[in-house]
Amino acid sequence: MEKAIYKDNRELTLSREDGELLEVGRRVLKQEAKELVNASSRLGREIIEAAKLIFGCKGRVVVCGLGKSGIIAKKIAATFASLGTPSIFLHATEGVHGDLGMVCRGDVGIFLSNSGQTNEVLEVVPYFKRFGIPIIAITGNVSSRLGKEADLVIDASVEREADPLGLAPTSSAVVQLAIGDALAVMVADLRKLKREDFALFHPGGSLGKKLLLKVRDVMGSEDKLPSVSHRATVREALFEITSKGYGATVIVDDEGKLKGIFTDGDLRRLIEDRGEVGVLSLPIAEVMTKNPKTIDADELAAKGVLLMEKHEVSVLVVEKDGLPIGMVHLHDMLKAGVA
Repeated sequence: MEKAIYKDNRELTLSREDGELLEVGRRVLKQEAKELVNASSRLGREIIEAAKLIFGCKGRVVVCGLGKSGIIAKKIAATFASLGTPSIFLHATEGVHGDLGMVCRGDVGIFLSNSGQTNEVLEVVPYFKRFGIPIIAITGNVSSRLGKEADLVIDASVEREADPLGLAPTSSAVVQLAIGDALAVMVADLRKLKREDFALFHPGGSLGKKLLLKVRDVMGSEDKLPSVSHRATVREALFEITSKGYGATVIVDDEGKLKGIFTDGDLRRLIEDRGEVGVLSLPIAEVMTKNPKTIDADELAAKGVLLMEKHEVSVLVVEKDGLPIGMVHLHDMLKAGVA
């Protein structure tokens, strides 16, 4: 009998049949991992030259395949594009029926075929040759027709597939995908890709929001800034707090410069310390928090979240040229997907 640990930390005893089934899944992962290690040890000058060829490409990377290799080719194309290298997927069959029109001089081709003998893939090769478009082959048979026609060949061979029959494209598909990932990352390294660059290609993702959104994109409009004069009372400050919904208000001098901040938390602590009697009539300048935490409107919103966490506050005063122009709350960050 074998024991399994579930995500809620429950430990369950498996039946013999379930234990054997679990072992099948483990063998698949071990076999595929073994093939990846083997593929890694085989890599050499050819993948370096392939990465440099793609890096110097003036056009796009055209990744071509069919069947399971076609599915992997589509993912590789997506990975290249994600990392800043213009890339498209070319279905081999559709290619010879019109889609070759999307391929241009200046492109680079990556052809995937485990056997290296896939007719539909081979039928695309002459077009690339005709226009001088270099071909990188990722194949399990470097001596195949595809291997011989390609300008560069990367060995994606495997000892055996991971399914019980050793026939389904399991290990071979994983190796093809991993080699494609390796190429894409090597080219990104040559491009000196930065996190900010990555975010530009993923503006809708959480990383894109963290790296692209600025404080001014998250804060409310300037007319929503809760603000009272340093001559105001706590009562007037409280009215401003409740009317704007930030749970705080800034205190400014006669020239509009920031003097302090007063929050609903400050009010609770004030009442606990002095009692309720007479509190609302106190001058706000006497009980406000001086030197509030501020951030420039053009700073990244992600930096604002960092400041909130560091100083354990839920609001920041937004400044521009030394004047308060807005306020940003942690809830604004959460809504924007930054926090």
